[in-house]
Amino acid sequence: MNSENLLALVLWFPAFLFSTTVHEAAHAWVALRGGDRTAYLGGQVSLSPLPHIKREPIGMLLVPLVTSLTQGWAMGWASAPYDPGWAERYPRRAAWMAAAGPAGNFCLALGAFLLLKGGLALGWFMAPQRVHFDQLVVSAATGTPAGWAGFAGMALSVLLMLNVILGAFNLVPLPPLDGAAVAGLVLPENAARSLRNLARTPGFSLVGLIVAWNVFPFLVRPLFSLVVDLLHPGQYYH
Repeated sequence: MNSENLLALVLWFPAFLFSTTVHEAAHAWVALRGGDRTAYLGGQVSLSPLPHIKREPIGMLLVPLVTSLTQGWAMGWASAPYDPGWAERYPRRAAWMAAAGPAGNFCLALGAFLLLKGGLALGWFMAPQRVHFDQLVVSAATGTPAGWAGFAGMALSVLLMLNVILGAFNLVPLPPLDGAAVAGLVLPENAARSLRNLARTPGFSLVGLIVAWNVFPFLVRPLFSLVVDLLHPGQYYH
């Protein structure tokens, strides 16, 4: 195991586990508030990762661990159960339930961003010579990722970028991603219902996931540049 893989295991895997847990718990909580107790009865209105791992052990545990050790970053998946009959009766509530997951990710991203900005203002962090997903700041004391400030900066960098990516990816309006259901907030009810029915078709969902997976990488760089520009206004990076 090299240092990059070890760093991914220490930073990316816990960040993925926490961020995905928040995403699914947000789905479950909003569904409960909207009258669907399915996820609640499954124990998923919880910030403990255990019920979410129990539902999706491969996507929540095995794949993130393997990708952390082999790729230097974590990826995986999770899900929250819901009652399709409830979603059919209350399409707007179902759309809000879908929106809650990405909203949870964006809240985490905002929290990490504010902590990074606060650390910059207090002189704990400084802008690095080169930015990476896991190095948006460095320790002001050493000018490197070393020390407690450097480690905290890396952890917050990973949390920020991971949640920006998770939130944005899940808003791609293609089944089976949340964006397909979130579209129900703006689409006419019949169109939203048709899209939701398509999302339950395994073949169509697979095609949607493949298309989203191939299109989204073109959006990652602009998202990263936006985060860097907001974090370090006036700083120019190639």
